Amino acid sequence: MWIPTEHEKYGVVIASFRGTVPYGLSLEIGDTVQILEKCDGWYRGFALKNPNIKGIFPSSYVHLKNACVKNKGQFEMVIPTEDSVITEMTSTLRDWGTMWKQLYVRNEGDLFHRLWHIMNEILDLRRQVLVGHLTHDRMKDVKRHITARLDWGNEQLGLDLVPRKEYAMVDPEDISITELYRLMEHRHRKKDTPVQASSHHLFVQMKSLMCSNLGEELEVIFSLFDSKENRPISERFFLRLNRNGLPKAPDKPERHCSLFVDLGSSELRKDVYITVHIIRIGRMGAGEKKNACSVQYRRPFGCAVLSIADLLTGETKDDLILKVYMCNTESEWYQIHENIIKKLNARYNLTGSNAGLAVSLQLLHGDIEQIRREYSSVFSHGVSITRKLGFSNIIMPGEMRNDLYITIERGEFEKGGKSVARNVEVTMFIVDSSGQTLKDFISFGSGEPPASEYHSFVLYHNNSPRWSELLKLPIPVDKFRGAHIRFEFRHCSTKEKGEKKLFGFSFVPLMQEDGRTLPDGTHELIVHKCEENTNLQDTTRYLKLPFSKGIFLGNNNQAMKATKESFCITSFLCSTKLTQNGDMLDLLKWRTHPDKITGCLSKLKEIDGSEIVKFLQDTLDTLFGILDENSQKYGSKVFDSLVHIINLLQDSKFHHFKPVMDTYIESHFAGALAYRDLIKVLKWYVDRITEAERQEHIQEVLKAQEYIFKYIVQSRRLFSLATGGQNEEEFRCCIQELLMSVRFFLSQESKGSGALSQSQAVFLSSFPAVYSELLKLFDVREVANLVQDTLGSLPTILHVDDSLQAIKLQCIGKTVESQLYTNPDSRYILLPVVLHHLHIHLQEQKDLIMCARILSNVFCLIKKNSSEKSVLEEIDVIVASLLDILLRTILEITSRPQPSSSAMRFQFQDVTGEFVACLLSLLRQMTDRHYQQLLDSFNTKEELRDFLLQIFTVFRILIRPEMFPKDWTVMRLVANNVIITTVLYLSDALRKNFLNENFDYKIWDSYFYLAVIFINQLCLQLEMFTPSKKKKVLEKYGDMRVTMGCEIFSMWQNLGEHKLHFIPALIGPFLEVTLIPQPDLRNVMIPIFHDMMDWEQRRSGNFKQVEAKLIDKLDSLMSEGKGDETYRELFNSILLKKIERETWRESGVSLIATVTRLMERLLDYRDCMKMGEVDGKKIGCTVSLLNFYKTELNKEEMYIRYIHKLYDLHLKAQNFTEAAYTLLLYDELLEWSDRPLREFLTYPMQTEWQRKEHLHLTIIQNFDRGKCWENGIILCRKIAEQYESYYDYRNLSKMRMMEASLYDKIMDQQRLEPEFFRVGFYGKKFPFFLRNKEFVCRGHDYERLEAFQQRMLNEFPHAIAMQHANQPDETIFQAEAQYLQIYAVTPIPESQEVLQREGVPDNIKSFYKVNHIWKFRYDRPFHKGTKDKENEFKSLWVERTSLYLVQSLPGISRWFEVEKREVVEMSPLENAIEVLENKNQQLKTLISQCQTRQMQNINPLTMCLNGVIDAAVNGGVSRYQEAFFVKEYILSHPEDGEKIARLRELMLEQAQILEFGLAVHEKFVPQDMRPLHKKLVDQFFVMKSSLGIQEFSACMQASPVHFPNGSPRVCRNSAPASVSPDGTRVIPRRSPLSYPAVNRYSSSSLSSQASAEVSNITGQSESSDEVFNMQPSPSTSSLSSTHSASPNVTSSAPSSARASPLLSDKHKHSRENSCLSPRDRPCSAIYPTPVEPSQRMLFNHIGDGALPRSDPNLSAPEKAVNPTPSSWSLDSGKEAKNMSDSGKLISPPVPPRPTQTASPARHTTSVSPSPAGRSPLKGSVQSFTPSPVEYHSPGLISNSPVLSGSYSSGISSLSRCSTSETSGFENQVNEQSVPLPVPVPVPMPVPVPSYGGEEPVRKESKTPPPYSVYERTLRRPVPLPHSLSIPVTPEPPALPPKPLAARSSHLENGARRTDPGPRPRPLPRKVSQL
Repeated sequence: MWIPTEHEKYGVVIASFRGTVPYGLSLEIGDTVQILEKCDGWYRGFALKNPNIKGIFPSSYVHLKNACVKNKGQFEMVIPTEDSVITEMTSTLRDWGTMWKQLYVRNEGDLFHRLWHIMNEILDLRRQVLVGHLTHDRMKDVKRHITARLDWGNEQLGLDLVPRKEYAMVDPEDISITELYRLMEHRHRKKDTPVQASSHHLFVQMKSLMCSNLGEELEVIFSLFDSKENRPISERFFLRLNRNGLPKAPDKPERHCSLFVDLGSSELRKDVYITVHIIRIGRMGAGEKKNACSVQYRRPFGCAVLSIADLLTGETKDDLILKVYMCNTESEWYQIHENIIKKLNARYNLTGSNAGLAVSLQLLHGDIEQIRREYSSVFSHGVSITRKLGFSNIIMPGEMRNDLYITIERGEFEKGGKSVARNVEVTMFIVDSSGQTLKDFISFGSGEPPASEYHSFVLYHNNSPRWSELLKLPIPVDKFRGAHIRFEFRHCSTKEKGEKKLFGFSFVPLMQEDGRTLPDGTHELIVHKCEENTNLQDTTRYLKLPFSKGIFLGNNNQAMKATKESFCITSFLCSTKLTQNGDMLDLLKWRTHPDKITGCLSKLKEIDGSEIVKFLQDTLDTLFGILDENSQKYGSKVFDSLVHIINLLQDSKFHHFKPVMDTYIESHFAGALAYRDLIKVLKWYVDRITEAERQEHIQEVLKAQEYIFKYIVQSRRLFSLATGGQNEEEFRCCIQELLMSVRFFLSQESKGSGALSQSQAVFLSSFPAVYSELLKLFDVREVANLVQDTLGSLPTILHVDDSLQAIKLQCIGKTVESQLYTNPDSRYILLPVVLHHLHIHLQEQKDLIMCARILSNVFCLIKKNSSEKSVLEEIDVIVASLLDILLRTILEITSRPQPSSSAMRFQFQDVTGEFVACLLSLLRQMTDRHYQQLLDSFNTKEELRDFLLQIFTVFRILIRPEMFPKDWTVMRLVANNVIITTVLYLSDALRKNFLNENFDYKIWDSYFYLAVIFINQLCLQLEMFTPSKKKKVLEKYGDMRVTMGCEIFSMWQNLGEHKLHFIPALIGPFLEVTLIPQPDLRNVMIPIFHDMMDWEQRRSGNFKQVEAKLIDKLDSLMSEGKGDETYRELFNSILLKKIERETWRESGVSLIATVTRLMERLLDYRDCMKMGEVDGKKIGCTVSLLNFYKTELNKEEMYIRYIHKLYDLHLKAQNFTEAAYTLLLYDELLEWSDRPLREFLTYPMQTEWQRKEHLHLTIIQNFDRGKCWENGIILCRKIAEQYESYYDYRNLSKMRMMEASLYDKIMDQQRLEPEFFRVGFYGKKFPFFLRNKEFVCRGHDYERLEAFQQRMLNEFPHAIAMQHANQPDETIFQAEAQYLQIYAVTPIPESQEVLQREGVPDNIKSFYKVNHIWKFRYDRPFHKGTKDKENEFKSLWVERTSLYLVQSLPGISRWFEVEKREVVEMSPLENAIEVLENKNQQLKTLISQCQTRQMQNINPLTMCLNGVIDAAVNGGVSRYQEAFFVKEYILSHPEDGEKIARLRELMLEQAQILEFGLAVHEKFVPQDMRPLHKKLVDQFFVMKSSLGIQEFSACMQASPVHFPNGSPRVCRNSAPASVSPDGTRVIPRRSPLSYPAVNRYSSSSLSSQASAEVSNITGQSESSDEVFNMQPSPSTSSLSSTHSASPNVTSSAPSSARASPLLSDKHKHSRENSCLSPRDRPCSAIYPTPVEPSQRMLFNHIGDGALPRSDPNLSAPEKAVNPTPSSWSLDSGKEAKNMSDSGKLISPPVPPRPTQTASPARHTTSVSPSPAGRSPLKGSVQSFTPSPVEYHSPGLISNSPVLSGSYSSGISSLSRCSTSETSGFENQVNEQSVPLPVPVPVPMPVPVPSYGGEEPVRKESKTPPPYSVYERTLRRPVPLPHSLSIPVTPEPPALPPKPLAARSSHLENGARRTDPGPRPRPLPRKVSQL
């Protein structure tokens, strides 16, 4: 049975549990669980991370922990009773764990690893805390480390700042808000501005001395030197080095490491240096022989210095190499470091270029204890401490020091009868009073133990040596008296013996007979001469002698003789026990000289403070002893001395001695009667204040009043103890009188001089310290009343001195901080005075920082929810006095501009934050009663209105993000909780007082505005929080947004008809609220929109305003990332439900539908914009939204904004043409007018004309960059018209030149034709603007199907590629997935005239083939009926799908939606006719190009002839004969009679063309290909016989060749003639070859292998830039000699056309497979081929009938396909050589022109180098003359095998070849005339290296074709002519058509127009149609 648990409430999972049992709860190891019930080894409960799911789990899987339960029962809350630091650590580490993994995902490796280390550290520290074996101090230390690391991690991860008190988290509910603010501020400041350490330490570690001439032991002495004061500031660090320059005792770190301690900040400056002096121990001369002398001397070696400022740049631990300078002149050794510092080091030598002193130096900051903790390893290994000279900046009581510093300065000695100066060595001993040498009291430095004697270094031959060596003598105090120092002087011989001879001595006593020590300073000692054998052990013999010059004891003649020689030392005593001051000693011994007491007391002020504090207790005892002796006589003097000592302790140097005085007062003071005298003298001084002129001394007295009162109080207590409390009343009266005097003096105003006010200020600053003393003797209330009276006596006049006002406030502040104020009784007495002064200062806006601090302290004492009566009364007083002024103050300081300096800015933020915290504290403490009293206190509604407006404004300020630092979430949540509570109280007042007839719009608007920004705060968006943080916030505060939302709804409902005032103003703010993803909030707020619609409908009969505002705000809010799909659905459903019963339901539904659709598009747009790169999805989405704004919403401004967003996207993607079309949309909205336009987006304020001009120029520039020059020309004309109308000829000229340059670019520059792809987006997972729609997309340059398909799959990574071209069924449409169906389509140009006109260059035609395309086509072959295996063409039909777009391509997007699709079926016969027409056209083009030398080699023609003839011989056209010419077919299809006749004509025409082609081929074929040519001729006769053609000429006579329109074309001067391949006879009528067209040839091997690829089954040729331009052909498989298609045939068609005619409709979807792979083939590339202007020719035009066609509904351009490049296998260097050797190729003869001949100039061939890049392998053929046209159409070369048939493999010659439009001309020249100059053609792949034009290489398809284009590395240009021969036109030639303008004239019935007629004018066309 399950029973509720009593104690087992909380546990941690120690093993994961899968929860596989019924009702099992799945748990992970480490989860915390709350246990509700237990039963037989099982618990029931929930995991705290997911409290909604409850279940059972085994009790053995859980480790129980102690916890306390709050709210027992259903909603109980369990809190673990572990240490709060442990709890925080656990929850923080859990949060970090998740974020830590995210760091790895985001590739933030550095933080990832640092955080990992910190987490491990915290876990280790957590274990130490949990084990519980730590001492109290260690536990504190560990917690400090833990919290420091937690704070660091939280800061790095952007988490919240945690308020803490003594390392434990603080619950903001348990402390006042002001205290919380201070905790947060303290932690924030600690994080932001680390406190500058006042104490610094220098760590020095000696590594080695690197020097070449070592060999002797060395002494190295470090010290700190102040070059400014020219003195050392530290003791010395002394260490010894061995002969190798390494420390002598490496195992003892304290011997070679030292810490220079207690450096003040003032010492970290440039002119403080580390000096290093090096002394060698060895022979006198460095170069002496080793055996010269055995005695060792200390000799100077070198010196190094380093500025301490060099270490401030960074704490470097790297070794520094200090340069060591050697001293050349020993006499200057004492100042060598000074000279090096002064850069006078030129006089010294360096010890060597690589030499130096290797040391490690590091500056450490903080007090010494902190350094010991942080660098424990340094101290544990051992380090010597080097002190500063003398006392540190702060003298600590209890510090015991007795150090005498002696500096051996200099000596003056006589030669002593020698010819050279002496080598003097000084030896020093310390001798005690008994004559014994004191052992081990001479310290050379901190690294060396003290020694018993000291030997100076020796300066060579120097009678005036200067040493400047500093020594420390740490002599104990007890040995000081009677001790002296003896200096012995010896001459050091340099002879072999090396003996040292004593020649004199000096001495100095350490203490004088009166007890004073040796005074500080320089002492010139007398040198007493003596012999070597003199016995100095007997000190009595010389102690009677004088020791210093000027001090002679008696008339001792012996001393007089020694005065010439002298020895100087400097002494400096640093002692806490001994004094050098005689006055001090006199005072302490006052009883021995009572007559000197007055003088001693007077001199006390002159004694150095350090001397007084050393003997503080003795001095105080002396003073009070004198007072007891004779208070009448000495009272005043003792009082003054006491004041002096008290004020001395105020000095920062001695303030640490205050505790010493406190201890003295508590424990040692015994003056029980002193209080009377002290009070009397103090009152006397206070009474004299107002009269006294000089108040300095009085101010000193007032400054010392704290300790005077301490003495008074302690004295009185001692008296009471001794007497049993006698004279109590008298004492009270004395105090009262004293304070009355004080009150009188405080109430006086300063007249004239400020001396009085200064005294008042001094009193006030020290008065609060007296409170605690008075409390020791008086009751709290008594003291409070005394203080209140005293503070109340302060003058409140504001014109008094500002500094006094500040002091008053400081006094108030100290009062609030005092112990007296903490007592509720006294607080109630003092509060009015405090508030009174605060009110005055706040009103004047003065001393705000102090006011804020006082207020904070006031509120810190008032805890939250304190319901004591006294607290409630205090709140009453504060509300009445301060609430209003507090609000005004916050408004005032937040409206000021922030200070510029960072320090001031921090102060400004602090004071603002403190006032805000005070206001929040006050509001939180206010109860219902307080609010009611406050609201009742307003006399009029105006006052209440002003108050409400004020408080709402302040709340809006508090909500600002910048009010608190971003990581202060705790503070923000507390503030919001207070605000919402207050608003709920005040909303009642709003309802009661400002509705109906008292309605006030401003106050209601302020209320709603506050509520909206409250809900929108970032810190309340719980969805952004971690689960644990969200849970904590919800538990503590709930979701405050929902509470405020309900309040908004309630208040809105109360408004009634006043709602109309807020429509539409509040629509935007409320919409913003509803977009917050909180379901409850949305459910509350969305119905308000229905209410708005209803009221708007009532007012104006519609809700256009609501709709307009909704739409405007939706756009801006959703683009900011607000809103989601759930919101869209909720908005729709809630409002539709609400308006069901409304009369205006229809219009409401319409509005909701519009808004919902807008949301769909905006959400799609936002999702797309999140992606990084610009892709089609972004552009498509923007187009969809743009069109929606224009068509459905008619929002012009939004429409224009999105036009520019789309424009920017296009520019980023380099879609320049689309960018231009996009900008045209805006251009069309403008007129050529002078209407002024406002500044908008990036446009300045300008006229409409100027903006339109600017737009035109930008659009032209983009059309130019997108190579859409024809469109640019139209705009050039339009803007030129404007310039012309304004007579702006300068700009007009520029515009005409620009127009001309665009024409040039059309003719000269390369222009690639894009491919087009149809894309279907199926499935519900696509965005709305794509879902279940099909589009046609314009591909990028060089982009083939595979690349396009891959791009689409990258854009939609979750999409599945469909592997068929059939229309998908409904299941695909409704699938919860994404399906992409992609295949290539062929563009069908709308305008045919330019394309059909002969003589128009292909550069021009290429534009019209791929621009302004509305219609696209796709063919799918299939078999109808029974398939004939012998001849499949009998049943092979073609399904032709035409797609019509909503807009033409190109346009504002690269893709547009398909608006309509039409499907027609072509019969097998129609298909065959189309195939033959296209093949014939291709043959004509190739033959024409060959004749006019546009081909550099003949391979393409060879391959094409081979393909047709070979395929025909092997069954090509014969298959058509078998299929359609048989009797059965003719009888069964009587309606096809004309078509069969047409097919027969085409077959005969093909034979004619082939025969002529062979004639041309024979003329140009190279020698090595003759055998192939012969084979072709033979096969051709076989083919003719199979067609039943015996005599060709007869055939021609009988049936003229049919031309493109199916009728014969005859020359104007035609005459009967017959064709002759050798040109001896001319043909009378137009040859089929007179109509060259831009052809395509395929590249394939002429070997016996099958053709490598077949572009499509129908034989339609394929554009290099359009993957599916070549459609499946019915002729391939059965017309080839092998009766089978190439293996790659299927790849060019949809799967339904591959392998078998009909595949099952089963959908095949594969993410990996390509959609519909096109054929692998090389890409075409065209190079510019300019020609001399003189060579430009104008040609006559041929009419429409340029192409054969079988379908009357099918226009010629529909059959036109662009060419692709190709490579051949039969090319060779030999062939190229043959061509070059043959010279100029002569075109076949044509009839002479009857009237005119061409000008000879027209035939001049200009030979100039080809601009095309040359291959590294140079050919022997001279480059062809450049053409005037840079041929842009890729209509030159094709690798499509269908054009060639199968060559030797027999693929049908009748394969359809869709050629480009014919551009042939009727050209006639004499037999002698030179052919037209051949333009340099497009490079094409050939294996011959001699024609090496570079070609932009396109990305090849993945599978190389069998003929392997990849093996062909070189390209050869192939010429492309404009015509077969020179035109013969008597009349002026017609100009080419203008871009984008349709020709009005056309040729009829195939006859050529004889009269050129007037120049055709372009049809008018709107720019928007571009």
